[in-house]
Amino acid sequence: MDPMTFSIIRHRLFRIVDEAVITLKHVSGSAITNEGHDLMVSLYRADGTLLMGGVGFLHHLTSAAEACKAIIRRFQGQIGEADVYLLNDPYTAALHTSDIYLVAPIHHEGRLVAWSACFVHVTDIGAMNPGGFAPQAVDIYSEGFSSPGLKLLDRGEMRQDVLDTILNMVRSPEMVSLDLRSMIACCNVARDRMSALLTKYTAPVVDEACAALVEQSETLFRARLRALPDGQWQSRQYLDVQGETARVVLTMTKTDDRLVFDFTGSDPQSRHSINCTKWAALGGLFAPLFPLLCYDITWNEGVIRPVTMIAPEGSIVNCTRPAPVSVATVGAIQSVNNAACTTIGKMLAASPEYRDQATAVWHANHFAIFKFGANQRGGYSIGILTETFAGAGGARSFADGVDIGGEIPNPISRMANVETVEGAFPIRYLFRRRAPDSGGPGRYRGGTGGEMAIVQHRAPAGGIDYVISGKGARHPMSEGLAGGYPGAPNSYVWVHADAEAAPGSADRLETIPGTPEPVSWGVYPLRGQDALYVRWNGGGGYGDPIARDPAAVAADVTSGVVSARAAAEIYGVALAPDGGADSAATVALRGAIRTARLAVPEAAE
Repeated sequence: MDPMTFSIIRHRLFRIVDEAVITLKHVSGSAITNEGHDLMVSLYRADGTLLMGGVGFLHHLTSAAEACKAIIRRFQGQIGEADVYLLNDPYTAALHTSDIYLVAPIHHEGRLVAWSACFVHVTDIGAMNPGGFAPQAVDIYSEGFSSPGLKLLDRGEMRQDVLDTILNMVRSPEMVSLDLRSMIACCNVARDRMSALLTKYTAPVVDEACAALVEQSETLFRARLRALPDGQWQSRQYLDVQGETARVVLTMTKTDDRLVFDFTGSDPQSRHSINCTKWAALGGLFAPLFPLLCYDITWNEGVIRPVTMIAPEGSIVNCTRPAPVSVATVGAIQSVNNAACTTIGKMLAASPEYRDQATAVWHANHFAIFKFGANQRGGYSIGILTETFAGAGGARSFADGVDIGGEIPNPISRMANVETVEGAFPIRYLFRRRAPDSGGPGRYRGGTGGEMAIVQHRAPAGGIDYVISGKGARHPMSEGLAGGYPGAPNSYVWVHADAEAAPGSADRLETIPGTPEPVSWGVYPLRGQDALYVRWNGGGGYGDPIARDPAAVAADVTSGVVSARAAAEIYGVALAPDGGADSAATVALRGAIRTARLAVPEAAE
């Protein structure tokens, strides 16, 4: 078709998605949506295949395509104009029950021509633990309301009986209603803007442009794959929950213009809610693939076609019903994401042409902490600590990672302002800052994670409670690359206040008065003068730490992101009295580290 018309239509599709995202954020009253950007909006073709992937959590692009296809199968012959359908069953398409998909058909002159889809993590879903992450769940039946597909709007009219039924099962019906209405507004905007595009250019012309866009993406992606080296690369992830460790094992094989992600060897599904379904695993591997390999290619079905996933049924990455999956998004899915990021990074590092695009793992371990209880206005609040979206950038082949730099699978993630959180909950932050020694050591250092501590503040009930799904305190998960070390693991500490002491102006864990107790999984109180301390992981490092510029290490020590001990023991940098690097002492120290590495322990002889 005419290249100019094709380009205009392509850009209009981008703008439709962007405007729908803006609408979703503006209507939503939830910090997890409009601050953390735990959302997704995309466009799909009439058959449910991905046409235009939008920003937000990219794990959902392929899962929402399956949601569209599931609705087409379930409601064939009953799909009307201005309908809106709801789906959140993980064994049908969703990632976990809290991530509700709304999918809406787009008609033109009476014919179905496209779909829009969006999701948010709703405030509550009626699971046994508030907020949707249910670490105490033993099966899917205790993880809240779950639907394989229902009609929420019938030709533009709300089905009030359906809405009332959903709201009757959640702890915060007003906020959940607003969550759903923000998504309905999003679908309305997408439909209206698509209708305007179809009216201006006609359905056949727009359909031709959409088909050409998918073909273009496939052609460009296959060409990029052919330019990369053939080979096999592996990665392992370890998830620890209450002393039990589960493995996610990935072998990625690249042959010509095909990629195969094989999870054979991963552990059987867990009794804990860290499992994920096959659709969730597929989304987890595409989440880093889209930005790492297709940053300049439109994310659609054309990118999906050259990729094959093998995930053994009954494993932690393809569990069978009724295994619990409520913590999947920060559990097995994120480990799939990390493993895919590592294998893709290794492939890029093996290519002279693309080596400068290789990166170590970013923010490999979300912490899911939901606060709940009576708020300072006499109401009831549920919400996540959005610091989990702050992330940490993995080191690259030419530069350090970005401190508290977000994450690859969500290009627009961020954390809320302290004032936003303190305004919604009766809590007070003691501190929030970069965490020393959290970034993975390497020739290029991984970006730092952060650390924070909170206490209750004038809570009507004397405090609040929180649900914590904190796997990842035992094993580091932010893998390094090319000899780089992993970022530090997460840490969760309940500081039991001393009888007479108050936190005051504590600025780090060691200065919070009280007795520390590690916590990680379950429901805990935040009462009196007790504090909750959280440290989140840094990004992986790139290259050998003792190859790092000593001046850069000294600067990190001065800025507080690397300790003097780590500078000496890991980076092999001796500091001079003025804070700079002592060149002669550093050469000697690094020589000693190399000698120690080469030494063969007697026990191994």
